[in-house]
Amino acid sequence: MIRLEPPLRIATEADARPLADLVNFAGEGLPLYIWEGLAKDGQDPWEVGRARQIEKARDGQIVVVDFGDGAVASLTGYPIGSEPKPIGNDFPALFRPLQELENKALESWYVNVLACYPEYRGQGLGSRLLSLAEEIAGEAALRRMSVIVANNNAGARRLYERHGYAEAATLPCVKEGWETDTERWMLLIKSLHPVEGR
Repeated sequence: MIRLEPPLRIATEADARPLADLVNFAGEGLPLYIWEGLAKDGQDPWEVGRARQIEKARDGQIVVVDFGDGAVASLTGYPIGSEPKPIGNDFPALFRPLQELENKALESWYVNVLACYPEYRGQGLGSRLLSLAEEIAGEAALRRMSVIVANNNAGARRLYERHGYAEAATLPCVKEGWETDTERWMLLIKSLHPVEGR
């Protein structure tokens, strides 16, 4: 297990509010749109989002940056296996291009969420979390990294490209009522140097 030094730590249930914000930043507003669809009568969609982040925090899946006043940036990711996930006819159309792109990134460590509050951008936090993600991938003996970004998210694309990620595939964004300027999803891949002894 990678040892985390402050300001990095594993997220807890108490981080639910900032985590929901950060997930929504990273997802270009798509998470909130999904939470609105999942909210029961009169339920606040943010409540749905916070509950989902609590589940992930319980599993120890999220790393946050915290300077003492709560989470200001977060990283969530997971290894993609060697077999593509089946995409049946009942697979939600909105997620189909995302899963199709993920299926092109087999045997990689997938950066699912990398986000930072706007006022903390430009301080190298994204780079720090990306370096951590590569350490985690290396420990899992994975030889590449992957991430999906929106074509209009120039800031995210610049960050990843600066770290050696390159476009591997692109698919049109399916909107289904989601109001967005995103036209295409882009899969970016980075090869990692094999770790000696692995």
